[in-house]
Amino acid sequence: MEKALARFTGQETRIRGASRTDSGTHAKGQVVDFLTGTQHALERFAPALNYHLPEDINVLEAHRVDDDFDSRKCALSRTYQYSILNRPAPSPLRRHTHLWIRESLDTEKMAEAAQLLVGIHDFRALAVGHPQDRSAVREVMRWEVERSEDNVVIECEATGFLKQMIRKANGILTEIGRGKYPVERMTEALSGAGDGTPLLPAHGLCLISVKYPGSVKFGPAPGNIESE
Repeated sequence: MEKALARFTGQETRIRGASRTDSGTHAKGQVVDFLTGTQHALERFAPALNYHLPEDINVLEAHRVDDDFDSRKCALSRTYQYSILNRPAPSPLRRHTHLWIRESLDTEKMAEAAQLLVGIHDFRALAVGHPQDRSAVREVMRWEVERSEDNVVIECEATGFLKQMIRKANGILTEIGRGKYPVERMTEALSGAGDGTPLLPAHGLCLISVKYPGSVKFGPAPGNIESE
C-alpha cells in the first residue's frame, strides 16, 4: 500500500491500520489512514491505488477525515469471522478461505461455549507473547457460531483482539464441537488451566469490519482507505 501511494502521489507515505492480522489472515474491511500533501482529487485515490496494487489487494473507497483521526485508536470495535467447511470431502474452491474439518461438529455446544467469551475478560492465556507490562483485558460484545449447510461461521466482535487470540479461542471451540472437550473447557482456558490450546490455521480467519463512532463501519463518512 505504501509503495502504491508513493507511485501515485510521488511522496513517501506511512500508513496506519485499524487492526493487525496474523500472517495468512484475510480482510474484507481493513481500514488504513495516512497524511498526504498531494493535490490529487479524492475520487482518484481508489482507482489509482488499485492500478498500482497487486491483485490480492483492492481499495474499495477513500474518504477525507479530520487530522486527529486514527484508524486504530478511534475504532470502537472490530468484527472477525472464522470459516469452517464441515463435511467429509474438502473443497478446491474454498481451500484458501475455509478450514476443512471432516468430523461433524456440534455447533450448539460450540455456540454455548462461545458465550463464555462474551464480556470483559483477561485473555492473556490465549495470547502468544503478549508483553507482561501491557493489559490483556478486552471487552467482547459477540462471539457466535452458526451453521449454514456445510459452512460453519464463528463471528466475534470486540474492542480489540490480542495476537492469535481468535485462532486459539476458536481452536478450543472446534475441539468442543468434536466432543474432545466439555463446554466448561473454555472457562478453564481463560484461567490458564488445562492442556495446550490448539491454534487454528490463519487462512480461515477474515477481518470483516471496523466500527467507528456514529455506528459507521469501515470508516467515517466524511484520508482513510478501505481495502480488502
